[in-house]
Amino acid sequence: MPHVPLTDYLMHPAIALTLKVTLLALILQLAAGLPLGLYLAGKRSPAKTVVEIITTLPMIFPPMALGFFLLLILGRNGPLGHLLMEVFAFKIIFTPSGVLVAVFVVGLPFMVKSVQAARQQMDGTLIEAAATLGKTRFQTLTKVVLPNIKGGIVTGLLLAFGRSVGEVGISLMLGGNIVGRTETLSLAIYNAVFEGEFLRAAIFSIILTVIAIAVLLVLNTVNRKRIPGLGM
Repeated sequence: MPHVPLTDYLMHPAIALTLKVTLLALILQLAAGLPLGLYLAGKRSPAKTVVEIITTLPMIFPPMALGFFLLLILGRNGPLGHLLMEVFAFKIIFTPSGVLVAVFVVGLPFMVKSVQAARQQMDGTLIEAAATLGKTRFQTLTKVVLPNIKGGIVTGLLLAFGRSVGEVGISLMLGGNIVGRTETLSLAIYNAVFEGEFLRAAIFSIILTVIAIAVLLVLNTVNRKRIPGLGM
């Protein structure tokens, strides 16, 4: 087997794609997960139960099965996929956008549940005090709620990142594992093993291991500092 410089492995397109879609997904997960978590933390209702089931489903549902259902919805002949093609000429399946959807879906529940737990553990008298002082709902949110659940937000982002960066099943269904285009780091490990490139697989596995350890170390640091709302 010819010698390949380590830098060639580190510059592999799969690494760049994985980091790109994961960071983009984190922004979307924060934008969607924060309001969803706050909404679900309120009084229970049938509507909230349905929303909670839908947002939590990716945590327990088999990834390949979930990917298949998303494929039916987002595919060229699917209701949403067909609409996007007809109106915007935008294709999701077997493109980096498909990988982004996959990464977003698997990481979102961790963001939602972390924010929800942090908000539910927050002292309700703080909000009552803010109302007594004449604070608006927006002021209460930005000056009282968000500072007190920042630990939950940080935890949610870290857990979402850790889950998203190692996603395989849904990415395979929606992205298609196209080398150089939709091949993520986890899929690159599978491809390397399949091709007998065990050194490449080992290097990519080490990279994912380092990322996982880094996430755990940061989580432990956050826990030690006992950031309000962490709930750990």
